Amino acid sequence: MLFYRKTIVRKHERGLLFKDGDFVRFLEPGTYRFNAFGGKVEVETFDLTAPAFTHRLADYLVDARPDDVERLCTVVATGASEVAVVYWNERFAEIVRPTERKLYWNGPVKVRVDRFDLDQGLAIDARLAKRLLDEPGIGGGSEVFGALRPSRRGIYSREIPHGHVGLLYVDGELTGSLAPGMHAFWAYGPSVDVEVMDLRVKTLEVQGQEILTRDKVSLRINLTATYRFEDAEKAVGATKDPLDHLYKEIQFGLRAAVGTRTLDALLEDKSAIDRAVADRVGPRFADIGIVVESVGVKDIILPGDMKELLGKVVEAEKAAQANVIRRREETNATRSLLNTAKVMESNAVALRLKELETLEKVTEKVGNLSVYGGLDGVLNELVRLKQ
Repeated sequence: MLFYRKTIVRKHERGLLFKDGDFVRFLEPGTYRFNAFGGKVEVETFDLTAPAFTHRLADYLVDARPDDVERLCTVVATGASEVAVVYWNERFAEIVRPTERKLYWNGPVKVRVDRFDLDQGLAIDARLAKRLLDEPGIGGGSEVFGALRPSRRGIYSREIPHGHVGLLYVDGELTGSLAPGMHAFWAYGPSVDVEVMDLRVKTLEVQGQEILTRDKVSLRINLTATYRFEDAEKAVGATKDPLDHLYKEIQFGLRAAVGTRTLDALLEDKSAIDRAVADRVGPRFADIGIVVESVGVKDIILPGDMKELLGKVVEAEKAAQANVIRRREETNATRSLLNTAKVMESNAVALRLKELETLEKVTEKVGNLSVYGGLDGVLNELVRLKQ
């Protein structure tokens, strides 16, 4: 027995027999004895509970011993535009990249393979994507508004929040839109990128615009516009930077609206600027998929000397208005007195009533009143005083 070497391959194992460094054959479960003087004999054993067969001679064995390899292993070989997902006992194991070959031992662990043709599309089914991304080493989840870097397992994912749309670019070409939710793509072959666009109403501030009116008055104007993307694909296809384009067009519209009007006209009708700018930018941006909801001037700031001058103008206008009102009231009062005098001149009873009314007003402020010569004397003297 000293001249033989004993090797046991257990039921859950497979072996590779080497003699003097050359591969001889596969060893299935059993007991083997080898002549110790027939050359250097080595046996490498593999546990079938770990199905992946990774060996330096794997490619050689597939070509040199195809029958044995087919009987003992599951061979997964992918083409240039193909990806395979391997499961062990229905649990995800790994992803086989394009033009790659992997071997798995047939044994207690059931090996299943799903193949995907990249020429038919790069998108990954939502269920499969979630399953793959939850696996350690692939994605571990996703981050809102941010793309996960394509991992060594080759998956690119992006989450589109509610109220947004994703623009899908394949090799730099816009190929379509993505609805809110999680989206994943194979990161092998063509490059994939997703740009997230906000479809909600947003505000654009156009601040500190220095503009001359038609009568050469310098104004500083602050304006606010609200807008939203109605067709994001159309918008990014029509202009490189939609927001910058909108900002500049509002600037041009504002300068046109202010530069063609005098200061008095602008102060009299401030909403004219809003209408003019909205009429300029609204139709233009509707044609490229952007809806301008509203345009409004927040502030019109005048130079210091112009503020003082306008203050004096307003003061003078108000003084003139007050003077007109005062003259009008004086005229009305004089006319009323004249009418009263005419009535009393032709009507003795009305004159007497007026005298009594005047007497009543006089006596309201008198504490004690001594009458000499009767009431008729007092009235006669009062009439004489009035005359």
